Amino acid sequence: MPKKKKAKKAQTYVVGVDLGGTKILAAVVNEKGKILSEVKRPTLPASGAEKIIQRLIQTVRRAIKEAKVPTKSILAVGVGVPAPVDPRTGFLFEVTNIPTLNNCALGQRLSEALEMPVFVDNDVNVGTVGEHALGAGRGTKDMVGIFVGTGVGGGVIVNGRLRHGFRNSAGEVGHMFVGFKGQADEAMCGCGRPGCLEAYASRTAIERDIRAAISAGRKTVMTKLLEKGGKTRITSGLLAEALKREDPLVTEVMDRATTYLTILVASIVNFFDPEMIVIGGGVTEALGERLVEPIRRDAPRWFIQQHDADKVRVVSAKLGDYAGVLGAATIARESLT
Repeated sequence: MPKKKKAKKAQTYVVGVDLGGTKILAAVVNEKGKILSEVKRPTLPASGAEKIIQRLIQTVRRAIKEAKVPTKSILAVGVGVPAPVDPRTGFLFEVTNIPTLNNCALGQRLSEALEMPVFVDNDVNVGTVGEHALGAGRGTKDMVGIFVGTGVGGGVIVNGRLRHGFRNSAGEVGHMFVGFKGQADEAMCGCGRPGCLEAYASRTAIERDIRAAISAGRKTVMTKLLEKGGKTRITSGLLAEALKREDPLVTEVMDRATTYLTILVASIVNFFDPEMIVIGGGVTEALGERLVEPIRRDAPRWFIQQHDADKVRVVSAKLGDYAGVLGAATIARESLT
């Protein structure tokens, strides 16, 4: 008798969502990490918690519809949020960019509305998971992600799994203390405390230092770039353009920020000894190797263990804006097992 063919295993999918202060991005992702559909909508943070939650629900449903897959094949939804989160319940604490979502049981609300499991985590944790599973850190066991943007955030992978920590606050590298109490140039962080790494190396800190120098009379091409583009904010793209033109002021400020990031990387390696440090975020995407190469070159000077120092890889992130949705999708799938 001819052998019966085995029934083909049905494909399953998850939805990854990146919720930011300006946009909501949702994507349906298959078992291999391929995006089948994506839908982007503005967050409109001033519209209030209820409207934001409804917009989230609509964005997820639209992404599922555009993927043209059976709704029953969608196993779960993962969401990355720029806030401290209890990953067990999906409860949000203080959401700085979207304050109307403070103290919101987002996971429960979305799960009830979508009628499927929903897993919520901090956006930088999610981005780190994305880079580990599908990006620059693929194949590593121990990895740290550092994301340099408006602020500086991080995530930690231990033995292939995201490490949340005792109070779910592991990876807050932007708030590692690098200042000295009472020093003349001590900078204030957005968290309200002085001396954090974020106060010296984030895009916000870089902009602050450039503007302070301009106010003090320093000449820079940045003034013309802002006027020409009709912009009020010094974006990562403008920083890249000023560096391309070898502007002395921007070069000076960026070199100082890079030095702080280099010391951060060395400190992480001395404490945790990971296989890889992945550096991403908006500033990194705009500057690329101009930011990462000096860190890769100089950080080993501060490694306490010099043996095999060259085997600790410091690399640029690969996934860009998709690290969030792909990481959220990965968390959703892994949380079901």
